Amino acid sequence: MSRQRTGRHTGSRAASDSDQALAQRAAAIARRLQWMYPDARLELNFSTPLELLVALILAAQCTDERVNGVTRLLFRKYRDARSYAEADPAELERDIHPTGFYKRKARTLISCCRRLLEVHGGKVPDDLEALVQLPGVGRKTANLIRVCAFGHPAIAVDTHVKRVSRRLGLTASEDPDRIEEELAEFVPRCHWRHFTLALTLHGRRVCVARRPRCEACGLRDLCPWPERGTESMGSE
Repeated sequence: MSRQRTGRHTGSRAASDSDQALAQRAAAIARRLQWMYPDARLELNFSTPLELLVALILAAQCTDERVNGVTRLLFRKYRDARSYAEADPAELERDIHPTGFYKRKARTLISCCRRLLEVHGGKVPDDLEALVQLPGVGRKTANLIRVCAFGHPAIAVDTHVKRVSRRLGLTASEDPDRIEEELAEFVPRCHWRHFTLALTLHGRRVCVARRPRCEACGLRDLCPWPERGTESMGSE
């Protein structure tokens, strides 16, 4: 049975979109994003799964640029999970202070790495269910780790993916888990990894929360958002 949705939100899927039509449009969007952002990547710097995990925890309510400035020295000092697990909390707080909420983040890093030692031999797992059992790791972070550190197909829903996918009419939901489910249903699996990273970049560079640059958008002809071209969508 074809699933239909209407919504109060301007980013809601058009009521006339059948599942087949939506799947075709989602595939077209994924292909267009591949052309627009062929080298899409996470803007956090890392070289190991553990470094990515740490960077993502520090990135909460902090810019990637600031996190990269902190991790440049942090990753030289803390080389493995044991280094974090056995760190002096006050010293770790000082090391990550510029990222904000440093006390909570230090506690999370220590707890997370203790669990890595206790359960996973100090290694970051690549399994979704194992990842979300780590302190400070939700589905978004877990899926980003799976995509960027291990190369697994997954869709991570951050604030940009949520906003842009709603404007594109790919979902009407406000719930990140439901958005992930719907995108996974309609975006071809072979595009999942790139789609996640490219849609985030598009949300940062073009389809921004306020005053989206619709006139410069390479997805404009595929976008049903009624307010495209207006000055602002307002705050979200």
